Amino acid sequence: MDLVQFFLNLVVPPTGLFFLALAWPPLTFMNACHWFLSFVFRENVRGKVVVVTGATSGIGEKLSYEYASHGAKLILVGNQEGLLRDVAGKCQRIGAMDVRIVTADLGHEEECKRFVEETVHQFGRLDHLVNNAGIMHSYLFEEAVDVSSFQSIMDVTFWGSVYPTYYALPHLKRSGGKVVVNSSVSAWLPMPRLAIYNAAEAALLNLFDTLRVEVGNSVGITIATPGWVESEITRGKFVSAEGEHVTMPDLRDVTVGPVPVTYAEECAKAIFSGTVRGARYVRVPSWYGVTLLYRIFAPELIEWTYRLLFVSPAPGTQVPAAKLIMDVPGAKEILYPSSIVHPQKTE
Repeated sequence: MDLVQFFLNLVVPPTGLFFLALAWPPLTFMNACHWFLSFVFRENVRGKVVVVTGATSGIGEKLSYEYASHGAKLILVGNQEGLLRDVAGKCQRIGAMDVRIVTADLGHEEECKRFVEETVHQFGRLDHLVNNAGIMHSYLFEEAVDVSSFQSIMDVTFWGSVYPTYYALPHLKRSGGKVVVNSSVSAWLPMPRLAIYNAAEAALLNLFDTLRVEVGNSVGITIATPGWVESEITRGKFVSAEGEHVTMPDLRDVTVGPVPVTYAEECAKAIFSGTVRGARYVRVPSWYGVTLLYRIFAPELIEWTYRLLFVSPAPGTQVPAAKLIMDVPGAKEILYPSSIVHPQKTE
Protein backbone atom coordinates (compact mmCIF):
# COMPACT_ATOMS: atom_id res chain seq x y z
CA MET A 1 0.00 0.00 0.00
CA ASP A 2 2.85 2.39 0.77
CA LEU A 3 4.24 1.80 -2.72
CA VAL A 4 0.84 2.55 -4.25
CA GLN A 5 0.59 5.83 -2.35
CA PHE A 6 4.18 6.71 -3.28
CA PHE A 7 3.39 6.09 -6.94
CA LEU A 8 0.18 8.18 -6.75
CA ASN A 9 2.04 11.02 -5.03
CA LEU A 10 4.41 11.14 -7.99
CA VAL A 11 1.90 10.68 -10.79
CA VAL A 12 -1.38 12.32 -9.73
CA PRO A 13 -0.25 15.98 -9.29
CA PRO A 14 1.31 16.47 -12.76
CA THR A 15 -1.35 14.33 -14.44
CA GLY A 16 -4.14 16.18 -12.66
CA LEU A 17 -2.73 19.57 -13.68
CA PHE A 18 -2.40 18.39 -17.29
CA PHE A 19 -6.03 17.28 -17.51
CA LEU A 20 -7.16 20.43 -15.71
CA ALA A 21 -5.44 22.50 -18.37
CA LEU A 22 -7.23 20.46 -21.06
CA ALA A 23 -10.62 20.74 -19.37
CA TRP A 24 -10.44 24.45 -18.55
CA PRO A 25 -11.27 25.89 -22.02
CA PRO A 26 -14.35 23.72 -22.72
CA LEU A 27 -15.62 24.16 -19.15
CA THR A 28 -15.21 27.91 -19.44
CA PHE A 29 -17.14 27.89 -22.72
CA MET A 30 -19.91 25.73 -21.24
CA ASN A 31 -20.21 28.00 -18.21
CA ALA A 32 -20.39 31.06 -20.45
CA CYS A 33 -23.21 29.44 -22.45
CA HIS A 34 -25.05 28.51 -19.25
CA TRP A 35 -24.65 32.05 -17.95
CA PHE A 36 -26.15 33.49 -21.15
CA LEU A 37 -29.02 31.00 -21.32
CA SER A 38 -29.83 31.50 -17.64
CA PHE A 39 -30.67 35.12 -18.34
CA VAL A 40 -32.88 34.18 -21.28
CA PHE A 41 -34.72 31.35 -19.50
CA ARG A 42 -35.02 32.65 -15.95
CA GLU A 43 -37.46 30.77 -13.74
CA ASN A 44 -40.83 32.43 -13.27
CA VAL A 45 -41.77 32.06 -9.59
CA ARG A 46 -45.28 33.46 -9.92
CA GLY A 47 -47.67 31.16 -8.08
CA LYS A 48 -44.87 28.96 -6.77
CA VAL A 49 -44.75 27.95 -3.11
CA VAL A 50 -41.72 29.30 -1.28
CA VAL A 51 -40.64 28.80 2.34
CA VAL A 52 -38.29 31.44 3.74
CA THR A 53 -36.72 30.82 7.14
CA GLY A 54 -35.27 33.65 9.22
CA ALA A 55 -37.75 35.96 7.50
CA THR A 56 -38.10 38.53 10.29
CA SER A 57 -35.15 40.75 9.34
CA GLY A 58 -32.02 41.17 7.25
CA ILE A 59 -31.49 39.08 4.14
CA GLY A 60 -34.44 36.80 4.91
CA GLU A 61 -36.84 39.73 5.10
CA LYS A 62 -35.55 41.27 1.86
CA LEU A 63 -35.63 37.92 0.06
CA SER A 64 -39.26 37.58 1.09
CA TYR A 65 -39.98 40.91 -0.61
CA GLU A 66 -38.16 39.77 -3.76
CA TYR A 67 -40.29 36.63 -4.03
CA ALA A 68 -43.44 38.60 -3.14
CA SER A 69 -42.82 41.20 -5.86
CA HIS A 70 -42.64 38.35 -8.38
CA GLY A 71 -45.98 36.86 -7.30
CA ALA A 72 -44.90 33.85 -5.23
CA LYS A 73 -46.92 32.16 -2.49
CA LEU A 74 -44.94 32.60 0.72
CA ILE A 75 -44.57 30.81 4.02
CA LEU A 76 -42.51 33.01 6.32
CA VAL A 77 -40.79 31.26 9.22
CA GLY A 78 -39.24 32.89 12.25
CA ASN A 79 -39.36 33.08 16.02
CA GLN A 80 -41.01 36.51 16.43
CA GLU A 81 -44.65 36.53 15.42
CA GLY A 82 -45.05 40.30 15.48
CA LEU A 83 -42.18 40.89 13.07
CA LEU A 84 -43.38 38.07 10.83
CA ARG A 85 -46.80 39.73 10.59
CA ASP A 86 -45.16 43.02 9.60
CA VAL A 87 -43.15 41.33 6.86
CA ALA A 88 -46.18 39.35 5.69
CA GLY A 89 -48.25 42.52 5.43
CA LYS A 90 -45.70 44.19 3.19
CA CYS A 91 -45.38 41.03 1.08
CA GLN A 92 -49.11 41.09 0.44
CA ARG A 93 -49.02 44.76 -0.53
CA ILE A 94 -46.24 44.32 -3.08
CA GLY A 95 -47.69 41.36 -4.94
CA ALA A 96 -47.48 38.01 -3.16
CA MET A 97 -50.32 35.71 -4.23
CA ASP A 98 -50.60 34.32 -0.70
CA VAL A 99 -48.68 34.74 2.55
CA ARG A 100 -48.72 32.57 5.67
CA ILE A 101 -46.56 32.90 8.77
CA VAL A 102 -45.22 30.13 11.00
CA THR A 103 -43.42 30.68 14.29
CA ALA A 104 -40.79 28.02 14.90
CA ASP A 105 -37.50 27.42 16.63
CA LEU A 106 -35.29 26.24 13.80
CA GLY A 107 -32.92 24.49 16.17
CA HIS A 108 -35.58 21.84 16.88
CA GLU A 109 -36.12 19.04 14.38
CA GLU A 110 -39.83 18.54 15.11
CA GLU A 111 -40.62 22.21 14.51
CA CYS A 112 -38.81 22.18 11.18
CA LYS A 113 -40.68 19.04 10.16
CA ARG A 114 -43.93 20.69 11.23
CA PHE A 115 -43.68 23.78 9.05
CA VAL A 116 -42.61 21.76 6.01
CA GLU A 117 -45.58 19.42 6.44
CA GLU A 118 -47.97 22.34 7.05
CA THR A 119 -46.78 23.98 3.84
CA VAL A 120 -47.39 20.88 1.74
CA HIS A 121 -50.74 20.26 3.46
CA GLN A 122 -51.94 23.81 2.75
CA PHE A 123 -50.60 24.26 -0.77
CA GLY A 124 -50.12 20.70 -2.02
CA ARG A 125 -46.53 21.34 -3.07
CA LEU A 126 -43.24 23.04 -2.25
CA ASP A 127 -41.12 24.72 -4.93
CA HIS A 128 -38.39 26.68 -3.15
CA LEU A 129 -36.90 26.29 0.32
CA VAL A 130 -34.83 29.30 1.36
CA ASN A 131 -32.63 28.51 4.38
CA ASN A 132 -31.60 31.77 5.92
CA ALA A 133 -31.56 31.53 9.73
CA GLY A 134 -28.41 32.00 11.78
CA ILE A 135 -27.02 33.49 14.97
CA MET A 136 -23.52 34.80 15.56
CA HIS A 137 -21.23 35.21 18.52
CA SER A 138 -18.44 37.74 19.13
CA TYR A 139 -15.66 36.49 21.37
CA LEU A 140 -12.39 34.64 21.05
CA PHE A 141 -12.76 30.88 21.43
CA GLU A 142 -10.80 30.77 24.68
CA GLU A 143 -12.89 33.61 26.16
CA ALA A 144 -16.11 31.56 26.18
CA VAL A 145 -17.59 31.37 29.67
CA ASP A 146 -20.63 29.23 28.85
CA VAL A 147 -19.66 26.60 26.28
CA SER A 148 -23.28 25.46 26.02
CA SER A 149 -23.78 28.49 23.76
CA PHE A 150 -21.69 26.65 21.16
CA GLN A 151 -24.55 24.18 20.77
CA SER A 152 -27.22 26.87 20.38
CA ILE A 153 -25.20 28.56 17.62
CA MET A 154 -24.81 25.27 15.76
CA ASP A 155 -28.46 24.37 16.34
CA VAL A 156 -29.79 27.43 14.53
CA THR A 157 -27.01 28.19 12.04
CA PHE A 158 -26.32 24.62 10.90
CA TRP A 159 -29.17 22.33 11.94
CA GLY A 160 -31.69 25.09 11.22
CA SER A 161 -30.91 24.54 7.53
CA VAL A 162 -30.31 20.79 7.67
CA TYR A 163 -33.64 19.78 9.24
CA PRO A 164 -35.91 21.76 6.85
CA THR A 165 -33.93 20.53 3.86
CA TYR A 166 -34.18 16.90 4.95
CA TYR A 167 -37.96 17.03 5.30
CA ALA A 168 -38.47 19.22 2.22
CA LEU A 169 -36.30 17.19 -0.17
CA PRO A 170 -38.94 14.60 -1.25
CA HIS A 171 -41.42 17.40 -2.04
CA LEU A 172 -38.78 19.44 -3.88
CA LYS A 173 -37.91 16.40 -5.99
CA ARG A 174 -41.55 16.03 -7.00
CA SER A 175 -41.81 19.68 -8.05
CA GLY A 176 -38.33 19.93 -9.56
CA GLY A 177 -37.77 22.67 -7.02
CA LYS A 178 -34.80 24.42 -5.49
CA VAL A 179 -32.96 24.80 -2.22
CA VAL A 180 -31.31 28.09 -1.38
CA VAL A 181 -28.91 28.17 1.55
CA ASN A 182 -27.47 31.35 2.95
CA SER A 183 -23.98 30.45 4.10
CA SER A 184 -21.18 33.02 4.42
CA VAL A 185 -17.70 33.89 3.20
CA SER A 186 -16.66 32.84 6.70
CA ALA A 187 -17.13 29.29 5.40
CA TRP A 188 -13.60 29.66 4.01
CA LEU A 189 -12.27 32.79 5.77
CA PRO A 190 -11.01 32.28 9.36
CA MET A 191 -12.65 35.42 10.76
CA PRO A 192 -11.56 35.82 14.40
CA ARG A 193 -14.13 36.01 17.22
CA LEU A 194 -16.45 33.81 15.14
CA ALA A 195 -14.90 30.34 15.46
CA ILE A 196 -18.10 28.36 16.11
CA TYR A 197 -20.14 30.39 13.61
CA ASN A 198 -17.41 29.89 10.98
CA ALA A 199 -17.47 26.16 11.64
CA ALA A 200 -21.26 26.07 11.17
CA GLU A 201 -21.02 27.95 7.87
CA ALA A 202 -18.21 25.71 6.60
CA ALA A 203 -20.34 22.67 7.48
CA LEU A 204 -23.27 24.15 5.53
CA LEU A 205 -21.12 24.79 2.47
CA ASN A 206 -19.77 21.24 2.44
CA LEU A 207 -23.15 19.66 3.19
CA PHE A 208 -24.93 21.37 0.29
CA ASP A 209 -22.02 20.84 -2.10
CA THR A 210 -22.28 17.13 -1.27
CA LEU A 211 -26.06 17.17 -1.56
CA ARG A 212 -25.73 18.65 -5.04
CA VAL A 213 -23.70 15.58 -6.04
CA GLU A 214 -26.23 13.21 -4.48
CA VAL A 215 -29.44 14.67 -5.94
CA GLY A 216 -28.07 15.57 -9.38
CA ASN A 217 -30.47 17.61 -11.47
CA SER A 218 -33.60 16.58 -9.56
CA VAL A 219 -33.30 19.58 -7.20
CA GLY A 220 -31.47 22.83 -7.87
CA ILE A 221 -29.12 24.04 -5.14
CA THR A 222 -27.90 27.61 -4.84
CA ILE A 223 -25.37 28.43 -2.12
CA ALA A 224 -25.09 32.10 -1.21
CA THR A 225 -21.90 33.24 0.51
CA PRO A 226 -22.39 36.90 1.40
CA GLY A 227 -19.89 38.98 3.31
CA TRP A 228 -20.98 41.44 5.97
CA VAL A 229 -24.55 42.49 5.22
CA GLU A 230 -26.95 44.97 6.83
CA SER A 231 -28.75 42.97 9.53
CA GLU A 232 -29.33 42.63 13.25
CA ILE A 233 -25.82 41.19 13.46
CA THR A 234 -24.15 44.20 11.88
CA ARG A 235 -26.20 46.37 14.22
CA GLY A 236 -24.33 44.64 17.03
CA LYS A 237 -26.57 41.72 18.04
CA PHE A 238 -24.39 38.79 19.12
CA VAL A 239 -24.15 35.93 21.55
CA SER A 240 -21.73 37.05 24.27
CA ALA A 241 -18.98 34.99 25.92
CA GLU A 242 -21.46 34.34 28.75
CA GLY A 243 -23.94 32.83 26.30
CA GLU A 244 -26.36 35.77 26.45
CA HIS A 245 -27.95 37.54 23.47
CA VAL A 246 -26.74 41.13 23.60
CA THR A 247 -26.80 44.19 21.33
CA MET A 248 -23.52 46.09 21.60
CA PRO A 249 -22.30 48.28 18.72
CA ASP A 250 -18.79 48.21 20.24
CA LEU A 251 -18.70 44.45 19.67
CA ARG A 252 -19.74 45.07 16.06
CA ASP A 253 -16.89 47.56 15.58
CA VAL A 254 -14.37 45.00 16.83
CA THR A 255 -15.83 42.04 14.92
CA VAL A 256 -16.78 43.65 11.59
CA GLY A 257 -14.29 46.48 11.74
CA PRO A 258 -13.35 48.43 8.60
CA VAL A 259 -14.99 45.97 6.18
CA PRO A 260 -17.72 47.58 4.03
CA VAL A 261 -21.22 46.35 4.86
CA THR A 262 -23.55 45.58 1.93
CA TYR A 263 -27.19 46.66 1.91
CA ALA A 264 -29.51 43.72 2.65
CA GLU A 265 -31.73 44.63 -0.31
CA GLU A 266 -28.78 44.51 -2.70
CA CYS A 267 -27.74 41.13 -1.33
CA ALA A 268 -31.28 39.73 -1.57
CA LYS A 269 -31.62 40.85 -5.19
CA ALA A 270 -28.37 39.10 -6.08
CA ILE A 271 -29.42 35.87 -4.33
CA PHE A 272 -32.88 35.90 -5.92
CA SER A 273 -31.43 36.56 -9.37
CA GLY A 274 -28.90 33.77 -8.95
CA THR A 275 -31.57 31.35 -7.74
CA VAL A 276 -33.98 31.87 -10.65
CA ARG A 277 -31.04 31.57 -13.04
CA GLY A 278 -29.98 28.29 -11.48
CA ALA A 279 -26.62 29.57 -10.25
CA ARG A 280 -24.56 27.18 -8.16
CA TYR A 281 -23.04 29.96 -6.04
CA VAL A 282 -23.81 33.59 -5.35
CA ARG A 283 -21.07 35.73 -3.79
CA VAL A 284 -22.10 39.15 -2.52
CA PRO A 285 -20.16 41.32 -3.01
CA SER A 286 -18.31 39.49 -5.75
CA TRP A 287 -14.86 40.78 -4.74
CA TYR A 288 -14.81 38.26 -1.90
CA GLY A 289 -14.15 35.58 -4.51
CA VAL A 290 -10.47 36.54 -4.64
CA THR A 291 -10.10 35.59 -0.99
CA LEU A 292 -10.56 31.95 -2.02
CA LEU A 293 -7.27 32.18 -3.91
CA TYR A 294 -5.54 33.65 -0.87
CA ARG A 295 -6.99 30.90 1.34
CA ILE A 296 -5.44 28.28 -0.96
CA PHE A 297 -2.17 29.89 -2.02
CA ALA A 298 -1.34 32.39 0.75
CA PRO A 299 -3.16 31.45 3.98
CA GLU A 300 -0.39 33.04 6.04
CA LEU A 301 -1.31 36.47 4.66
CA ILE A 302 -4.94 36.04 5.69
CA GLU A 303 -3.96 34.89 9.17
CA TRP A 304 -1.49 37.75 9.64
CA THR A 305 -3.97 40.39 8.43
CA TYR A 306 -6.83 39.17 10.61
CA ARG A 307 -4.60 38.87 13.68
CA LEU A 308 -3.25 42.38 13.14
CA LEU A 309 -6.69 43.97 12.63
CA PHE A 310 -8.98 42.00 14.94
CA VAL A 311 -6.99 40.19 17.63
CA SER A 312 -3.73 41.85 18.67
CA PRO A 313 -4.03 45.13 20.63
CA ALA A 314 -2.80 48.11 18.68
CA PRO A 315 0.48 49.58 20.01
CA GLY A 316 -0.11 51.63 23.16
CA THR A 317 -3.75 50.50 23.51
CA GLN A 318 -5.81 47.56 24.78
CA VAL A 319 -8.07 47.31 21.74
CA PRO A 320 -7.51 45.88 18.23
CA ALA A 321 -6.72 48.16 15.32
CA ALA A 322 -10.18 47.51 13.83
CA LYS A 323 -11.81 49.31 16.75
CA LEU A 324 -9.45 52.30 16.46
CA ILE A 325 -10.20 52.61 12.75
CA MET A 326 -13.96 52.58 13.37
CA ASP A 327 -13.60 55.26 16.05
CA VAL A 328 -12.21 57.68 13.45
CA PRO A 329 -14.92 60.33 12.81
CA GLY A 330 -16.87 59.51 9.66
CA ALA A 331 -15.56 55.95 9.28
CA LYS A 332 -18.90 54.31 10.06
CA GLU A 333 -20.78 56.67 7.73
CA ILE A 334 -18.48 55.64 4.88
CA LEU A 335 -18.36 51.89 5.52
CA TYR A 336 -21.78 51.06 7.03
CA PRO A 337 -25.36 51.66 5.80
CA SER A 338 -27.23 54.43 7.59
CA SER A 339 -29.66 51.90 9.10
CA ILE A 340 -26.71 50.57 11.11
CA VAL A 341 -25.10 53.86 12.05
CA HIS A 342 -28.35 55.70 12.81
CA PRO A 343 -31.00 52.99 13.33
CA GLN A 344 -33.42 55.31 15.13
CA LYS A 345 -33.63 57.53 12.05
CA THR A 346 -34.33 54.77 9.56
CA GLU A 347 -36.56 52.30 11.37
